This record gives sequence, structure tokens and C-alpha cells, in this order.
Amino acid sequence: MTTLDNSITIPIPVQGTPDASGQLEDLLALMARLRADCPWDKKQTNHSLIPYAIEEAYELGEAVQSEDDEDIKGELGDVLLQVVFHCQMYAEQGRFDMSDVITTLQEKLVRRHPHVFEAETLKDDTAVKERWDEIKAEENQAREARGKPPRRLDVIKAGSALMQAQDVQKQASKLGFDWDGINGAFDKLDEEIDELKTELTNKSKEEIKANIRDIEKELGDCMFALVNVARKLNLDAETATLTCVHKFKSRFGYIEAQLAAVGKRLEDSDITEMDALWDAAKRHERL
Repeated sequence: MTTLDNSITIPIPVQGTPDASGQLEDLLALMARLRADCPWDKKQTNHSLIPYAIEEAYELGEAVQSEDDEDIKGELGDVLLQVVFHCQMYAEQGRFDMSDVITTLQEKLVRRHPHVFEAETLKDDTAVKERWDEIKAEENQAREARGKPPRRLDVIKAGSALMQAQDVQKQASKLGFDWDGINGAFDKLDEEIDELKTELTNKSKEEIKANIRDIEKELGDCMFALVNVARKLNLDAETATLTCVHKFKSRFGYIEAQLAAVGKRLEDSDITEMDALWDAAKRHERL
């Protein structure tokens, strides 16, 4: 380990090909080696890893549902990798290290469980939840004292983009920032789609690439507006999207199976044949 002046420890990269020891220190040294020698790992940033952290959390959820121990171990490891990866990069930046993260977690767990570590007695899980909320409120006051005042939308919990979008809109609606009916949501959706089309119409690939960040914002506006439509219909945007994903996978699986039945691969087909099989899959769903 290399210790900086501010007591932040940067793991020393492991040498040679390491054995799997099951020890956290060895995992940190392995991550340091990857950051030093792997081109992909070297170019990552804390921001570039955000999609991977979200993806791994979802995959862990699926593994737990599967009840397959090997899958669960693998996905728990992938989640841990994200923690180790982030800690390595923050240590390199001289901000904090794994020890700081663990210490912060330990302090939080003790602080939020006074009924376990102190003399408090809470009779049931409802009382525990109420006390937990009280302690979180005290923590928010401490954050405010550090110059981070609470805002009304801070109650929105982390989650998928669709979940957060719908929660943000619900909270804003409670505060009076909303249309009376669904027509306003549809008008906004049409407006955002028109703005996206304007960004793309008669633009070359080079122009699109040069303005990709602005296009990304316009696309995000369209998706946010569509979530508003779902909210106005009392539908969950996340569930609706997942239903569509599962439907697409099922239909595409039908295409693959039909091609395999005649000795063909997807790569051997073309869009005309696959589109015809897609229509067949839709008819098959109605049977």
C-alpha cells in the first residue's frame, strides 16, 4: 500500500498472476494492477462507470430471483467490483479510499440502529422504520449544516431513469407544477418530438456527431415527456417499458427459432424475411 500525506492509501498493484485468495486486500491490489496495465480499465472515470454500476445492480436482482447460487455469487462479485473500481479511482485522486468507505458505512449502521447498540427499545419493525426516518432527518440537518440545504425533490430515490422521471413528476405535481389533464402532456410530447426532429433533419452524420450532446438532451426531453403521459394514465413507465422489452425478446426469439427450423442463422437472413417472421410472431401471440 502507498499512503498519501492525507492518509489515503493507494493499493500497490499485484505482481505476476495472482491466486484467488478471497481477501479484500488482495482484491484491491488486483484492481490497482488492472488500472495500471489494462487499457480499458485505465481510461475509465467515475462517471463512465455509472451505467455499469446500475446494470450490475439489476443483474444481481435477477440472479437473486433465479435462486442460482453460482449466478448470485457472480453478480455479487460484479457489484463488489464496481465498489472496488470506484474506490481505486477516488484514492488515485487523493479524495478517499476503501477504508474511508467502510468506516462511513460502519458509522452509519451503528447510528441508524440505536435499538441494537444503545439502550433504546423498539417493539416492532414499524417502530424501527419510524426511528430510522428520524435519524435520516437528523443526518439531513447535518448535511444542511455542511452547506447542502434540502430541496423538495431530494426525496426522490435513486433508481432507473424511468422510475426517477416518474417520481420527479409525481412530486412536482403534488406541489402544483402539472397540467390539469392528459392533453397538456400530449402537447408537450409533440413539442419535444418536433424539437428532436429539428436537431436531426437534413443533418449529415458529421453534423449529428458534432452535436450529439444536444441531441441527447432533446431525446431525453422526449422520453421525459412520454413518462408524463404514462403518469397521467396512472401507468408505471418502468413496467410498460419492461413489458415491451420482454415482448420484443419473445418475438425476436420466435424469428430465431423459425430460421433455425429451416437451417438458417439470423446472420443468414435479411430484414425482409425477418420482418415477415416478426408479423408471424405477432399473429402467433393472438392464437
